This record gives sequence, structure tokens and C-alpha cells, in this order.
Amino acid sequence: MTDRFATTPFGGRSLSHAMFAVQEKTARAREKLANTDRNRPEKWALLRSLTEARGAFVLSDRTIAVLEALLSFYPETQLDGATPLIVFPSNTELSMRTRGMSPATIRRHLASLVETGFIIRRDSPNGKRYARRGETGEIEHAFGFDLSPLALRSDEIEAHAVEARDLARAIQRVRSEITIHLRDISKTIDSGVNEERPGDWDIYADELAALSGRVSRHLPLATLQSRCDGLARLRADVERAYLASLTDKEMSASDSSFEHHIQNSNTDHHFERAQENGQKPTAAGTTENALPGSRVAMTRMRKRLEDARRTRGQGAAGSSDVWPGRETKPAPMPLEAVLNACPQIRDYARNGIGDWHDFVQTAGLVRSMLGVSPDAWERARETMGEINASITIAAILERVDEIRSPGGYLRALTDRAEIGQYSVLPVIKALRGEGHA
Repeated sequence: MTDRFATTPFGGRSLSHAMFAVQEKTARAREKLANTDRNRPEKWALLRSLTEARGAFVLSDRTIAVLEALLSFYPETQLDGATPLIVFPSNTELSMRTRGMSPATIRRHLASLVETGFIIRRDSPNGKRYARRGETGEIEHAFGFDLSPLALRSDEIEAHAVEARDLARAIQRVRSEITIHLRDISKTIDSGVNEERPGDWDIYADELAALSGRVSRHLPLATLQSRCDGLARLRADVERAYLASLTDKEMSASDSSFEHHIQNSNTDHHFERAQENGQKPTAAGTTENALPGSRVAMTRMRKRLEDARRTRGQGAAGSSDVWPGRETKPAPMPLEAVLNACPQIRDYARNGIGDWHDFVQTAGLVRSMLGVSPDAWERARETMGEINASITIAAILERVDEIRSPGGYLRALTDRAEIGQYSVLPVIKALRGEGHA
């Protein structure tokens, strides 16, 4: 028997032109490799490269799994493509090494590997897979699957793997740029609306909504790049509009104003929530469902736009800690009871705490020292009410050493308050040793 001739499948399987062609190419490649050291790749490194490049060869993950099982039957680490590399596992053993894959499924994926030219069938006269050994125990003839075409195509596989890695890096870069654009555009529009600056913020919000949504890693690079370019243009327009609204005094702000801005902006509230819930932040520091431009973020932006329209023209409130239009909820307990449970907040009062107004003002100062973002604070005050939100801040101050992220913790409590599952009463009782929060 000689390996120079093409072999045909046993039984009812017919010989296809693809099977014939790969055998001919393999034979020619072996002749070129005679007496050389080329094409001896490490089998697992080669399999990894083929896994990365499987899209170029239209191979499924299960087909790769079957090939991995075949490679596990070859005892050597390196694949020498200059000679036949025949493995002869039984169907039962193949099923075991493919984690229980059915024989019919294994046959389908083996046929795929044959058609794509990564293995060659070497069928015996009776169609069974086995090896015939000589007197010294060496294998003289083997019948099964020849892995040498895989080794001979190592350069081709590696080239496609490099292309796949480059494409993956390019997609990741563009996805990161999109996420940053979404975040920065969203926050700039928020600032323009909250500060009641002149500008077409409604139009910009509509354009952002059209370019928003989940940044899928499975989209083609061209589609992602087109979206990124659109966001870059919108970002430039939004930033120009915001800069145009700044006065000369704002553009030449003092150092103290700049430091105050840093103090109030040092916490990304999406990252706070990710820390508190134990979620893994994305590359841009946000959880997947809270990305700027996601449905959740866009809904919140819309609400802020509507609130700004309602309150615009009503004038500034008499106190910096009061939000126009917010409903004032009654105190759930006497002020002295809260101060007894949360005594540390007294240390931050400018002129002592004589009433709820002083308490609310002091809580506003404490939240900035805890690193709670303005957005998280405003949302808590809107949902819980001025007094309950301030009591919550005082309670967080008491337990600040136990809380990993005060901002994220406040957001989690605000979420519970929105659905009626949070009250400050159990919190105060727990601090006073009367129960658990």
C-alpha cells in the first residue's frame, strides 16, 4: 500500500472532487517537505489558531471539538506533515472525548473536516479503524484519519488567525469609542438641560436616541465604524453648543471653582452601581444595561428633559438644597431620634442642627464628602423625599467603614424605594440596636 495514491471511502460514501483534490495537494506538499524541518507545528497551538480563524474556513465550534478529540489520539506533541499522521479511534472513544456527542453528529463533523481538507479518510478494506503492527511492534499500516493535511496548512491557518485577531482588536477599539461617545454626549446634554443653557438639546437628544442602543460585539466592523463616525459628529456639535453657551466668566473660572467641580464630578454613578451590585464593569466603566445611550439611560434623560421644561421659567428656589417641583414628604420620626441614631452628622453641621432644614442642608454636604454623585443624590431626593434621603445619607455615614461604595449603596436603596421596598424606620432602629435593616 502506498500513500501516493488517492483513497476512496468505504461503503456507500462516494468520492468527491474536494476529497480527491486535498489528497493530491497533500501528496505534492509532502514531496516538497522531504528532508526538511518545516511544517512541524505544535498541535495544540495550531488548534488554537484554527479556533480563532474558524470563520475563514466556515467551521463550527463543534467541528473544532471533534478535531480536538482526534488530535488527542495522536501521541506526539508536534505534527510532522511530511509523513501520514493516522489516528484510529473507535466511535465510542470519539464520543467519550467529545463529551458524549452522538455518533451521527460526530460523522457529520468528520465529513466537514474532510470536505474542508483538514483530514483525509484512510479506510480499511472492511471500513474499520485499526493499525497493523510488524514483528517489532512498529505500526506498518494504519487505517483511520490522516491529520497531516492539518499540519501542512499551518502557515495558512496562522495567517487567517492573525487576520482574525486584528479584526477582533479593531472591533473592540471601535466599540470602546462608541461607548465613550455615548457617555460624553449624554452627560453634556444633561448638563445643558440641567443648567438651562441655550441650545437645541431636544434635537441632540433625538439624534443620540437614533444612534443609541446595545453595542453588540457581533456587528460587522463597517457597521460599528459607521455608527462611531455618526456619534463623533454629534459629539462635536453638542460640545460646540455647550461651549457657545459659556460666559467669559465661566471660561476663566478660578482655581477654587475648578476644585469644586472636581469634587462633585469624581464619581461615575454607573460604576457605583456596578460595584455595589457586584457586576463586572465594561471597558468604559459601566454595566451593560446602564450604558449611556441604553434604554435605561435614555429614559432617564428624557425624564430630565421633561422636568427641566416644567420647571424652566419658575425661577431658582430659595435654598440650594430644594429642587423645584419636588414633593415634600413628612418626617417619619422626630429629628432627635434620628440624631441619636446618627450622631456623626452633627460634626458636619455649620451652625448646629436645630431643625429639619439644617439637617437636610448638612446631609447635602455629607453626600459630597462621601463621594455620592449629584445625579445619585437628586434621584434619591426625588424618590424618597428630602427628609428620608437625608436620613439615609446620615445612616450611610454611620456605617461608612462597612460600605464599599456609598454612591452605589444609595442607588440600590433608591431602586428599592421606587418599588416600595425601602423605609428608613428599620434602618434607624438597626442603628439604635433595636433590630436589623
